[in-house]
Amino acid sequence: MEDPKNKLCIIVVNYNVEYFLDQCLDSVYKAANNLAVEIIVVDNNSVDGSVQMIRTKYPECTVIANEENVGFSRANNLAIKASSSEYILLLNPDTVVQEDSLDKIIDFMDAHLEAGGLGVRMIDGKGILLPESKRGLPTPRVAFYKIFGLSSIFPRSKRFGHYHLGHLSEFETNQIDILSGAFMLLRKKTLNEIGLLDENFFMYGEDIDLSYRITKGGYKNFFFADTSIIHYKGESTKKSSVNYVFVFYRAMIIFAKKHFTGKNAWLFSFLINVAIYFRAFMAISLRFVKRIFLPSIDFLYVVGGLYALTNYWKMSNIEFPEDLIQYSIPIYAATWLATSFFNGGYDYPIKLYKLFKGVFIGTLLIILAYAILPKSLQFSRLFIFVGAAWVFLYYVLSRIFLHFASKNRFNLKAESKRRFAIVGGEKEHQRLKELLIQITGKTKEIILIPVSELNEKTAQNYDELIFCSSDCTNKKIIEWMTKFNQFNIDFKIAPKDVNHLIGSNSIDKAGELYILNINTLISKENKRKKRLFDFVCSLVLIVISPFILFLYTRKLNFIGSLFQILLGKKSFIGFSDAVSKRDVRLPKIKPGILSPADSLGGNDQSIHEKLNLLYSRDYSMRKDFSILLKSWKMLDK
Repeated sequence: MEDPKNKLCIIVVNYNVEYFLDQCLDSVYKAANNLAVEIIVVDNNSVDGSVQMIRTKYPECTVIANEENVGFSRANNLAIKASSSEYILLLNPDTVVQEDSLDKIIDFMDAHLEAGGLGVRMIDGKGILLPESKRGLPTPRVAFYKIFGLSSIFPRSKRFGHYHLGHLSEFETNQIDILSGAFMLLRKKTLNEIGLLDENFFMYGEDIDLSYRITKGGYKNFFFADTSIIHYKGESTKKSSVNYVFVFYRAMIIFAKKHFTGKNAWLFSFLINVAIYFRAFMAISLRFVKRIFLPSIDFLYVVGGLYALTNYWKMSNIEFPEDLIQYSIPIYAATWLATSFFNGGYDYPIKLYKLFKGVFIGTLLIILAYAILPKSLQFSRLFIFVGAAWVFLYYVLSRIFLHFASKNRFNLKAESKRRFAIVGGEKEHQRLKELLIQITGKTKEIILIPVSELNEKTAQNYDELIFCSSDCTNKKIIEWMTKFNQFNIDFKIAPKDVNHLIGSNSIDKAGELYILNINTLISKENKRKKRLFDFVCSLVLIVISPFILFLYTRKLNFIGSLFQILLGKKSFIGFSDAVSKRDVRLPKIKPGILSPADSLGGNDQSIHEKLNLLYSRDYSMRKDFSILLKSWKMLDK
């Protein structure tokens, strides 16, 4: 075999994450100064401008632009085959590497010829270790402990916590079984012997399969603790997703059938199939219970109080028809709770004014319905008003109780303005200060902390630290995030000369991109309102469709669209397709039949882009109704 031309080939598979990819490549080039490195980005048919960004900003980077999404394994294999380097590093685009990471990992591999693969310590956007940094082989026994939660109960146990090797320190280098595909350094000689990634794995499982084949080939895998990276989208971001459960565990079945034989293969496949439905059932059930528990308790208390009011009326010799009480009181209670829910009364943190607004709207609806009932069915408007007062009083008392019983979740205090510290130089401080005011809108303080003055004492005084990449090394940023994660501080990185921040405000969420405050549309309250608008309007149009169908040329399109909206697959109003596909600033919503630009006509993309941003920032049901009223003739497109 001919001598390799480069020491290291770094392969990044990208799919519609332009801003994360930019940050990743910037960190990679900073770390590659001392090595003969080739960098290959394999793009799986992104539509967000990623390829153009690479060719403009990183012209020395090799781009393989696929015309379809070929999956993780096949995309990496394309680049591996094109490489002539001694080592291959598979790297996720949502990562940040330290300036000395590449030198250290290559030195380790050069010194340990028995090493076939290597992974490093990975932290998420909160500075917390990602457990998939080091994993054991998922044998049937290990899989059983993980599936049924024993690994979570005893995470440090060598026996029960073997899946994530919880007994091994995150700060010590050790031999492990399984590497993570987010950062996987491979010896090219090893790949030539054992083969490339198995393309039967479209997503998930391919790293487990390759790691296992490395050990079967006589090589060792190592967890290298002397350097760290940030990986924004860790495993914790997927656990509650039912789709992830099915995709990941089915990948495990492919792994079992490939590597286990006889009884072990059957047992593993059986356990995985049990896990798929068990985890899916638990995910759906827990989500349902969380959403319905408090409203159910509220409903019981509200109904109980309303029945108590009828007894008080009876003591005053005012009789209510029993059949009306039997049906009316539950309907009243359900109406008040429903309007409170749709007005954000059950969103966290709890806002009493939203509950009051919900009760007020519910009372108006009840009075309107009451007014059109026959006289024989009308029994007391006063009862409705007194009932509304009771409901709001109950809300106040119960939320005050919950506030003191569980402050973390039911905090009634107004959302406090956040204190920001920008770690860097004066020039970036002034630029980012203006950007932060645009992004958050709620700032108590935005101060500058010079790099040399940042320590534990100063850090814990702030809600959020923003690291300027032009003034802070990635190594120091990762060290600070690891050191300060105990203080519940949010971290962001501000790339040089761009108007966005990258970070994650929760260990349970993926990496997030912070640009402008344009996410009003996807607040919980507005998502409910938008869905309610879609449901009611589609239902009305379906009912009257026999009388208006003649107005449309493509009649089947019109009817089909209405049913798709009714079922929640589409919305009446969405973003302009051509713009939304490449504008990563826009939140993800259901595709729309109409767009904010339809009422104007024309194909000016810049105008469409502005209208999309305005729609996202200033969403209201009134805006949806206005667009629908102006563009209803286009519902058959």
